[in-house]
Amino acid sequence: MIELIKKIKIHPLFWLILSIGGITGLFKEIIILFMIVFVHEIGHALMAYHLGWRIKRIILLPFGGMAEMEEHGNKRVKEEILVTLSGPLQHVWMIAGSYLLVTTSVWSEADHHMFLFHNLTILLFNLLPIMPLDGGKFLFSLNTLFLPFQKSYQLSFRLSFMILLGLTYVSLFVFPFHLNLVAVLLFLWTHLYLEWKQRHYHFLRFLMERKRLNSFREKRYTSIDPMVTVAEAMKRIYREKEMVFLFTIDSKKIEIKEEKLLKAFFESENKNAPLHKLIS
Repeated sequence: MIELIKKIKIHPLFWLILSIGGITGLFKEIIILFMIVFVHEIGHALMAYHLGWRIKRIILLPFGGMAEMEEHGNKRVKEEILVTLSGPLQHVWMIAGSYLLVTTSVWSEADHHMFLFHNLTILLFNLLPIMPLDGGKFLFSLNTLFLPFQKSYQLSFRLSFMILLGLTYVSLFVFPFHLNLVAVLLFLWTHLYLEWKQRHYHFLRFLMERKRLNSFREKRYTSIDPMVTVAEAMKRIYREKEMVFLFTIDSKKIEIKEEKLLKAFFESENKNAPLHKLIS
């Protein structure tokens, strides 16, 4: 637990909001908000720690947080879903705890309603199917069960873009001049843009980590054109499968394992070479 606490970083924006809360008399509300966000992110981190994941850092923001891992999509989908849902699940016991505390003298009815409002707001916000929120991560994890990693990422991004575009439309025409909503939308657009800008980096880290681990599960055989380049073949890799690519040259059936392709992709100048050039 101490190791996890050392990895917690508080975003400068949170200190600004805390200062404003102190000046405007909303200090108690800001502290409650901080506690909810903290417990939510610790939920992610504890599950990841339990599963043996490498945790990079935990960033706390005024209306949410981010638990960054070093696994880069190479853990099992089941584990990733457990880590993703462990944050939202913390809200269940926090809400139940508030209902119990309100029956005592230490927690007033006003505290209870304020706590419920912020708790449910953060929960629903994080469940939006928009990357990089928990709902977006959950959607991406499900996509990787049926599609290659690269296609899953692209599909998840497009769905996130369409949903965020819809929310923005509703915000502008149904709830105009709602400053809090505008701030949240700006936050989401910024992070969605950063996700898209770093898409190639995320994919390379996925492949690098996969090469380092070099331990996959059941094989998945797939036919491919021998003229397809190594770089293009990499985009057909499924996260929980060891890929074996099949093609035919001069009536001879050829198999190329993923391990050989990864080596060609990172350790030689064959990145843009067609697959048939790797035959030795």
